[in-house]
Amino acid sequence: MAWANRRQQSGFSAWKMRERLWRYGPLVLWLVLIFYASTDSMSASNTSRFIGPALLLLFPDINENQLAFAHFMVRKCAHFAEYAVLALLAARAFLTSSLNLLRQRWLALSFLLVTAYALLDEYHQTFASSRTGSIHDSFIDIAGGTAALMALGFWHQYYRR
Repeated sequence: MAWANRRQQSGFSAWKMRERLWRYGPLVLWLVLIFYASTDSMSASNTSRFIGPALLLLFPDINENQLAFAHFMVRKCAHFAEYAVLALLAARAFLTSSLNLLRQRWLALSFLLVTAYALLDEYHQTFASSRTGSIHDSFIDIAGGTAALMALGFWHQYYRR
């Protein structure tokens, strides 16, 4: 009898663990990816190796100044997009949580996570030799997360009716 109880408890525990992994795993992986992107590996000099040729393929008549500006804009758009994805993954995790507080405060908590991670990410970049931390990039990151959360919030309100 005790063996059956332990088996049921371990099955329940394994199910809960899979559920948590499904809920929070993508969010944690995305946070790790952002952390990696803040290292020297994804500095402007390294990303120019693949962004530059792609831009030249798309725009063969682009001059050097235009290429530098386009590379800059692609990198800033990447900031915006990566934090939009972070916001959506955070909202997904909090909205599907078994904790009532997380489900009720998903929007504020998602925004808080995006803001805190954006600031910490730029601080992290100050330790990489080929990177610089910029509050302007943090604002771009926060704007990306905010835009995604606003869109999701409107969608969530519309389909809740």
